[in-house]
Amino acid sequence: MIQISHETDVLLLDDDIHLRTALSQTFDLAGLRVQAYDSAEGIVEAVPAQWPGVLVTDIRMPGMNGLALLEQLQNLDGQLPVILITGHADVPLAVQAMRIGAYDFLQKPFASELLLDSVRRALAVRRLVLENRSLRLALSEQRVLGERLLGHSPSVQRLREQVSALATIQADVLILGETGSGKEVVARALHDLSARRDAPFVAINAGALAESVIESELFGHESGAFTGAQKRRIGKFEYANGGTLFLDEIESMSLDIQVKLLRLLQERVVERVGSNQLIPLDIRVIAASKENLLDAADAGRFRADLYYRLNVAQINIPPLRQRSEDVLPLFQYFVSAASDKHAIPEPTLTPVTRALLLGHEWPGNVRELQNAAERFALGLDLAISPALATAGIAADDLPLNEQVDAYERSLIARELLNPHQSLREVAEALQLPRKTLHDKLRKYGLSFSGAGENSPLSE
Repeated sequence: MIQISHETDVLLLDDDIHLRTALSQTFDLAGLRVQAYDSAEGIVEAVPAQWPGVLVTDIRMPGMNGLALLEQLQNLDGQLPVILITGHADVPLAVQAMRIGAYDFLQKPFASELLLDSVRRALAVRRLVLENRSLRLALSEQRVLGERLLGHSPSVQRLREQVSALATIQADVLILGETGSGKEVVARALHDLSARRDAPFVAINAGALAESVIESELFGHESGAFTGAQKRRIGKFEYANGGTLFLDEIESMSLDIQVKLLRLLQERVVERVGSNQLIPLDIRVIAASKENLLDAADAGRFRADLYYRLNVAQINIPPLRQRSEDVLPLFQYFVSAASDKHAIPEPTLTPVTRALLLGHEWPGNVRELQNAAERFALGLDLAISPALATAGIAADDLPLNEQVDAYERSLIARELLNPHQSLREVAEALQLPRKTLHDKLRKYGLSFSGAGENSPLSE
């Protein structure tokens, strides 16, 4: 079986052993890593994805010829450089090959320096191609993450970095977060940024399934496996084969189902209810819980071995109350989206509304915030009970001094979201003395997360 190293610079194919040996020595002396073969059989399957090398091949070889190989490689990677070695009679074929994507062709006999020059130029072009691909992919990832994991706080920025890093690996992931914090959003981002993006993403909420049907839903069943099973059913795990299965509220699973899930994760096979056939699975499992699963294990409600099997990689989603600087930008985003959806004018946030939003604890997290934003866009009550609304005082009847404080706080909080390298820059933007700004930050419970030499982090 042919195995092409990702470190190989040149892949050389020629059935002439003398020429193959001579060219291999030429590449070695030039400091280029080379792998040489006498035919093209098995080459297409062996070329690694995003391989940074160059293929040098003769046109006429036993079995698959150089042109057929070029066509197949074009389907694999249309920008992979292929240099053809031709005899005099093959020049018309080589010209044809250039039209369909060959990088260069050399007519025998040729000087070794001519080949080396062509290979070096092709390697340089290949590096640029891969660098551009990497940049486009990174930009695409940031766009996807920025559109889904909204916010400017340091905790959300770290969350985006963590999702971006874990998306490229195959390990199972455990997501922990409170209700409404966005666990499924994170799971979908992990899937959409992974190599499995074109395969199914299957989401299932274990807490929403009755105990009597959860086994059939997850693992499937054969016809006649139990009363009412009139035909075969493909379970969620089997349906997700090749892709990602997101299992939310995993803490609600019974211990019996947990045992079967543990076996599936360990052996990567599924057995339908009523069947003895083991079906191999190629899936990534992303599980989510709103509980501390170790505490649940200590209480006897969750298997510790399943927790450790799931916890290969863990993502903790911060609750909204711990990133208050994201509340107003998120609310404004959801208000705009709701106004567009309902084709109505976008309302303006008043100082009182800002104060109410910033004073609320948001136990329902982003989901609750989104619901409040839609109600606000429709002109309805926010349906929240913020700490700022004291007993017997309606939100719209706050004293003038509290409205002024709320407005001042919102202005400072908004400026803190702008990119600043130091607290001095923030003070200059607000046209405030630096000590006054320090006092107001303490008064309103705000903090500056910049990294400049004048920021609180360095004082």
